[in-house]
Amino acid sequence: MPSLNTAAVEPESWHKPSARLRHVRHVEALVPTAVGAGAVAALVALNVSAGAAIAGAAAVLAAGAVLDVVLQRRVGAWGYLEREDDLLVRRGLIVQRLSVVPYGRMQFVDVTAGPIERSFGLATVRLHTAAAATDARIPGLEAAEAARLRDQLAALGEASAAGL
Repeated sequence: MPSLNTAAVEPESWHKPSARLRHVRHVEALVPTAVGAGAVAALVALNVSAGAAIAGAAAVLAAGAVLDVVLQRRVGAWGYLEREDDLLVRRGLIVQRLSVVPYGRMQFVDVTAGPIERSFGLATVRLHTAAAATDARIPGLEAAEAARLRDQLAALGEASAAGL
């Protein structure tokens, strides 16, 4: 199967998520690592052998490090490109995906932000179309950029739909 050739478009024209999204992903990797470390500490408190406790702690830390690397690489895989008639959204490490969302097919655009995203001033833009398979999202945008993109996509969607 051929690889997606997103390089055919000028690399400078692709927009990336905010660099602060990497910090959000660090926090998301830290939480399960801390929970695992707490479980290992509980085992130590129950007088499990020192060797087992050390092996458990090493496994938790290794899993946390791997999770952090994967999450950081996923951040680098995201990108979006606003074109004249559609929006391109690319993502994926192992399975690379490129979604093409025509402005005229958009039904509505959401901007969401969970508590961690809000604490970093970030939001996610989610595009909804009639076909669920073509829905797309763009995570880690600064709140002002997410609002701008939402307003622009809504305006372009209305203009494209009016021309049908």
